[in-house]
Amino acid sequence: MYYSRKKLLEDLPEELTAIWSCSDKNCKGWMRDNFAFSKAPVCFQCHSAMFKNERMLAAVVNTSPNQFKQ
Repeated sequence: MYYSRKKLLEDLPEELTAIWSCSDKNCKGWMRDNFAFSKAPVCFQCHSAMFKNERMLAAVVNTSPNQFKQ
């Protein structure tokens, strides 16, 4: 069973994704840009400012009507 679950995770397509990263060096908080609710979000863990960055992540589409439109 473990093998089949691991196989499914390996098959997910990845793409370079825009994210917001926490500016506090002691915090590991980050969020996908298309899941942010404001133009310049603050870290949900430590409430510090965040900066734009990119990561290779599994492709996910946000279909929420509450999504922030740029």
